[in-house]
Amino acid sequence: MDSNERDFTKEPSFKDRFLAKVKKEIVLVISILAALVALLIARPEESIGRFIDWRTLAILFCLMLVVGALRNMGVLESLAKALINRTKTLRGLILVLLIVTFLLSMFITNDVALITFVPFSIAVLTIVGKGELMILLVVLQTIAANLGSMLTPIGNPQNLFLYGLAGMKAGEFVLLMLPYTLVSLGIIIACVMGVKNSRTASMVSINTATEDGIKDEERASSKWFLRKPKFYVLVILFLMAVLTVAHLIPLWITFVVICLCVLIMDFKAFKKVDYSLLATFIFLFIFVGCMKEIDAFAGFLGNLVEGNEMLTGLASSQIISNVPAAILLSGFTTAYKPLIVGVNIGGLGTLIASMASLISFKYYAKVKGAKIGKYLGIFSLFNLLFLIVLWCLYMLINS
Repeated sequence: MDSNERDFTKEPSFKDRFLAKVKKEIVLVISILAALVALLIARPEESIGRFIDWRTLAILFCLMLVVGALRNMGVLESLAKALINRTKTLRGLILVLLIVTFLLSMFITNDVALITFVPFSIAVLTIVGKGELMILLVVLQTIAANLGSMLTPIGNPQNLFLYGLAGMKAGEFVLLMLPYTLVSLGIIIACVMGVKNSRTASMVSINTATEDGIKDEERASSKWFLRKPKFYVLVILFLMAVLTVAHLIPLWITFVVICLCVLIMDFKAFKKVDYSLLATFIFLFIFVGCMKEIDAFAGFLGNLVEGNEMLTGLASSQIISNVPAAILLSGFTTAYKPLIVGVNIGGLGTLIASMASLISFKYYAKVKGAKIGKYLGIFSLFNLLFLIVLWCLYMLINS
């Protein structure tokens, strides 16, 4: 083997692996650096543990764990297949893929919805020979996940945090976001109506298109999981987490029960938890807590946010993403309702406005022959359209 071949086949250096990791977890890295700088400036005398919202982190961990176990079972993909196999036309196929993503994101979070259904959708369009619609579908699916998730307190991380902070009732939260959710769904359906309503003979093949290639005989039926006791246990655990969000079950009971049950039934589900997101929350809590103790900064940001919660939430989300924006701005206002609307609508716009949008982009970028420039153009166009409509709706409701 000559030297050129050795250079070609050698493993990436530590530096390359480190830079790749930093690039992948850039939001976490920035939050760590921000927290360290804030600690050096503020130098808090008491424990920094008081800055961290441990309740939100624990509930988020429990939800991730249960949904991860459901994903490992293949339940979500099976539900999607059951609906898709009943469609007769291309328009119906795309509409089902979007509606499933929109509705399930309300309960499994926008991130998990996209991780589950974007690869599934890419596989489905490949099977039916409609790759030219891939960009449109993935873009709309990303929007569907980001906007569907805004309806419920457990739909996305910033909602879970702000809901707990505001002390709202679940019904109150849903009513707040319901107009924006319904209008969003209407626009999504209108967009699909522009797709040619052709029939496709390849629908029967979709049964094999899943992220993990579920091919076991026992899963041939779309309702196979209803025969599994594990499914019902996970549903009960999920309901426990939801009831804990509503303060109807003590957190420590839910946390212990979910961790023990999942550990026994499917310990691999612990690998499905987004630990980098949890760590990002911790460092952002520390950053905000420290900056609140700096009078000059607290005064400046407080004046900027007060009375402009919706606008500052929307605008800052475009730059730092809506989860960090929610944590940062919540430390300088008690007007949580407009802030909730702002950071949720703020998930539209730039590619980093919602970190979930990067999930879809990465999946599409891996597709052979991916047209990145075209994707970004269509993504920006549709996000701007939805953003303008929902901004106008907010102005109309609050006029």
